Amino acid sequence: MKLIFLDIDGTLTQPGENNPPTSAIQAIKKARAKGHKVFLCTGRNPDMLAPVFKLGFDGMISCAGGYVAVGEDANEVLFDCPMSNEQRDVSLTSLHNHGVFCTIEAKDGSWGDENLGAFLQNQTSANSEIERWRKALSKNLGIRPMSEYDGSPIYKVVIMCEQMQQLDEAKNLLGNEFNFVLQEVKAHSCINGEILNKNFNKGSGVKLIAERFNTDLKNTIGFGDSMNDLEMIQTVGFSVCMANGAEALKKLADMVCPAVDDDGIAKAFADLNLI
Repeated sequence: MKLIFLDIDGTLTQPGENNPPTSAIQAIKKARAKGHKVFLCTGRNPDMLAPVFKLGFDGMISCAGGYVAVGEDANEVLFDCPMSNEQRDVSLTSLHNHGVFCTIEAKDGSWGDENLGAFLQNQTSANSEIERWRKALSKNLGIRPMSEYDGSPIYKVVIMCEQMQQLDEAKNLLGNEFNFVLQEVKAHSCINGEILNKNFNKGSGVKLIAERFNTDLKNTIGFGDSMNDLEMIQTVGFSVCMANGAEALKKLADMVCPAVDDDGIAKAFADLNLI
């Protein structure tokens, strides 16, 4: 039995979409029928990954490792680590003081700065994260205005800004407890990424699930496309990066498969004898 971990945006689906290629859905069903277990491993919170999860998986690593649950209904929680209220407040205050656009994610909801949509309209589609949030806002996939935030525990902060120095104060205040995971960007694009607690990452989520199923890490396979998949790629026994992925991640992966829109998941599953 193999444990298979799939990122969503830019890996299983086009960035910001909820519908994987039919070939990927069929491959996942065939792999599970052969006895393998397939998990989502994503930066999305449970609320935003729900439309994909309902297609049939054995569990989730969500919030980039901050919330891990197994079972077809994800009813067995293995890990749950939101920010403290103080950490949330310090991060948002310091980031907003320097003009950084933020989206905060709880288990069951997401809230974004009201002017984030206008900011994104002036940016290029440099990576999957920018496109994900652009589409999420335009298609109303559940990101509500920051003014409607209800105080729910927050697992991560997604950040976007124009200059790296806008993050300096937040890094000074939070750097001992949080990683600033920034995406690979092209020239003239905005800086974007996530602030993630050092107590978890996608790789730690992989380890928890492997322990739960008493499976050696050598029998785990991970698929990703961006630098927030780094720890997963470094942890699994065999790593796969999509052809549309970050060049730095391709260099680290054991295999590069075709792009998400070229039936990459299905072709890789076949090449790896998972189906």
